[in-house]
Amino acid sequence: MHLLLITPARNERGNLERLYRSIAAQSWRPLRWVVVNDGSTDDSELLLNELSGECDWMEVIHLPRRETRDFGAKANALNSGYKAASDLDFDVVGNLDADVSFDSDYLEFLMQQFEADERLGVAGTPFVENGYDSAVDSFEGGNHVAGGCQFFRRVCFEQIGGYVPNPAGGVDWIAVTSARMLGWRTRSFPEKRFHHHRPLGTAERSVLSSAFSYGEKDYYLGNSPVWQVFRIAFRMCKRPLVVGGLALLAGYCWAAVRRIPRPGGPELIRFHRREQMAKLRAILGSLLRFRKFDKFTLNAGS
Repeated sequence: MHLLLITPARNERGNLERLYRSIAAQSWRPLRWVVVNDGSTDDSELLLNELSGECDWMEVIHLPRRETRDFGAKANALNSGYKAASDLDFDVVGNLDADVSFDSDYLEFLMQQFEADERLGVAGTPFVENGYDSAVDSFEGGNHVAGGCQFFRRVCFEQIGGYVPNPAGGVDWIAVTSARMLGWRTRSFPEKRFHHHRPLGTAERSVLSSAFSYGEKDYYLGNSPVWQVFRIAFRMCKRPLVVGGLALLAGYCWAAVRRIPRPGGPELIRFHRREQMAKLRAILGSLLRFRKFDKFTLNAGS
């Protein structure tokens, strides 16, 4: 199997060299790594030109400079990179953010998962950042694949139409959920981790404003209000304590008041809410069983 990697990069001068070293050290070398310089205003262009001159498997695309940053532009950059490499014979396409790194066998591990399961459409792993582990500290399950490092089987990526540009965000979530709706398996494999070197969602924003933005995103991606109550309660137990959850709640309510348009469409939202309710029932069922077991153990020991 052959692998295509695409990295959209905007003002990532401080991260790109680390990612380059991480990919160069891999036991499974990509067929091509396309880096899309998405209108950077720093000196990323100079660094990328220098790095691409050192290897024949790296290609750089420079898009015009722009002053604003949004997730719709990121999706457009990814799709531009995909189009530039569409004539290559690859089986899997990986979307890598510029601010990640991983162990030398990371790509090989993920490619082995695609070889072992022909219905696997999207794969990735949990991530760690400054003591945070998304496998433990997140409210998401094992079928959610973090956007910083998402790998798609090529036929799956083309069936979902690539990334849907949405200025407010959620492009990676839309892609993974759409794949599941079409019958593909999506999985985050807990055997590995990738390192995220910047607090998630805080590029050019504070932690609280990021939480507020995630609350807005939860609304326009169609989160069930019931699910959102549990998500906010869970977030209140994480740092920053309480206020992070309140910021998440404020963002969700503010988006609801403004009735922000939902880009996924009603079919995707219904599918998403059914998954959320099934996941919530499983979580609550596990807690109830644990409570009964704990009570039985205490009674047996008395």
